[in-house]
Amino acid sequence: MSKKEAAKKLIKLFGDMNIIGVLHSILVETSKYIIIILFAVYTLHCFTAFLGNNNEKKEKIYKNQKRITYIIHFICSLVLFLNSLDYKIIIYYFLQLVFLIIIGKVYPYVYKGMSKIILNNMLMLLTIGFIMLERLGDSYIIKQMIFAATICFVSLCMPFLIEKFTYFDKLGWVYAVTGIVFLALVFVIGKEKYGAKNWIIIGSFALQPSEFVKIIFVCFVAALLSYSTKFIDVVKVSVLAAIHVLILVAERDLGAALIFYITYIVILFIASNNTLYLAAGFGTGALAAVVATKLFTHVQTRVIAWRDPWSYIDTAGYQVAHSLFAIGTGGWFGMGLGEGMPSAIPVVASDFIFSAICEELGTFFGLCLILVEISCFIMFVNISLKMQKKFYKLTALGLSIEYIFQVFLTIGGVTKFIPSTGVTLPLVSYGGSSIISTVILFSIIQGMYVLNGVKEESYVFEGTGRRKKKDAKGA
Repeated sequence: MSKKEAAKKLIKLFGDMNIIGVLHSILVETSKYIIIILFAVYTLHCFTAFLGNNNEKKEKIYKNQKRITYIIHFICSLVLFLNSLDYKIIIYYFLQLVFLIIIGKVYPYVYKGMSKIILNNMLMLLTIGFIMLERLGDSYIIKQMIFAATICFVSLCMPFLIEKFTYFDKLGWVYAVTGIVFLALVFVIGKEKYGAKNWIIIGSFALQPSEFVKIIFVCFVAALLSYSTKFIDVVKVSVLAAIHVLILVAERDLGAALIFYITYIVILFIASNNTLYLAAGFGTGALAAVVATKLFTHVQTRVIAWRDPWSYIDTAGYQVAHSLFAIGTGGWFGMGLGEGMPSAIPVVASDFIFSAICEELGTFFGLCLILVEISCFIMFVNISLKMQKKFYKLTALGLSIEYIFQVFLTIGGVTKFIPSTGVTLPLVSYGGSSIISTVILFSIIQGMYVLNGVKEESYVFEGTGRRKKKDAKGA
C-alpha cells in the first residue's frame, strides 16, 4: 500500500470517527473534573481565610478565588458554546466577564474595609447561576443578567445611605406597617403562581413582595427589640410579626412564612437572652405545623410528596421524584455540562436548580456549593458580632438567619430531607425578586460592617488624642 493510499484511508477513518465529536466528548468529560477540582480549592479558601491574622496571605487567597471564578466561568462558557455552537454564548460570556471585573474592582473602592470573601462568594454564586441559566435557556439568562447588573450597581449607594441616615433604628413601627401593607397588597392585585397567591404581575414583569418585605421585616424586629425587651413590648412586636406570618400562610407562601417565623424567634432570643422565648417559639411553631397539616390541603399534598414521592410520581410526588432522579443520575462527578436532562424537572430554573447542578456538575460540586453558602453565613454572623450598635447587630444577625434558612429550605426540599417549600437558592436560582433582595441583603451587611469599622477607628483615634492631651496637661 502506497503512502498516498494510507493517508487517504487515515483521513477517511478520522472522518468516520467524527473527530470533532470525539474531541467534544473528551472536553466535556475532562472539564467536569477540572471544574470540580477548582471549585473544591475555592471552597477550601473560603475557610482557610478565617485562619490567622496574616493579611498578606489573606490577600493572596482572595486574588486566587477571583482567578478560579474567572477560570470556571471560561471553561463552562466554552463547553456551552461547543455544545450548541450558538454565538450568543460568546456574547453572554463577555458581558458577564465585564460585569464580574467591574463589580470586583468597584465594590472594594466604595465599600472600604469590606469583607472581600463575601464579595468573592457573591460573584461566584452569581457566576454559577449565570452558567446554569444559560444552559437552561436564553429567556432565563438575559433577564437574570439585567437584574443582577442593575441591583449590583444600585447597591453601590448603600454605604452612603447607611452613613447619612442615622435614624433607621427609630422607624420600627414604620417598617412594620409598610411590611404588612405590601404583603396584604397581594390580596388586592395579586396573582396565583405555582399554587401560591404571592405574586404581583404587571405585563411581563412579575414581583414577589415577600422577597423585599423579608428585609423590612428584619429591620422592624431589630429596631423595636433593640430599644426594649420588656414583656409588654415583646408581646406587641410578636403580634405584629404574627400578622406578617399569617398573611403569608393565607397566601400559601409557606417557605416565606417559615423564614419570617424562624428569623423572628432567633432575633427575639438574641435580643432578650431569654431561653423561654426560644422554647415557646419552637413549640408554637411545631404546633402550628401540625395544625396546618390538618387544615390545609396544599400542606397535606407537600407532606405526602415528601413521605413517599414514588407512590405519587405522576401527581404530588412528580417534582421531588424527578429531582432525586437527576441527583442520582449525576452521581459524584456529574454527567457533564449540557449532558443531562434538567428540563424534565418542573420549575428547575428557580426552586429546583440545585438538582440540575448536581445532575450535570456532580454531587461533589453541589456539596462545595453548600459549603460556600455556609461560609457566607459564618462571615455574616462574624460581622454581626463585631457591631457595636444593637440595631445593627440584630439586623445583621436577622439577615444572616434569613439567608442560611432559605438555603436550608431550598436544598432540603429538593433532596427530600424536608417537604418542599418552593423557595429559591440565593443568587443562583432564576428570579428578579430573589436576586434583588439577596444582593440588597449582602450590601446592607457589608455597609453596616464598613460603617462600624470606620466608627471604631475614629473612636480609637479620638480617644488616643484625648489621652495625649490629658497627659500633656498633667506633665
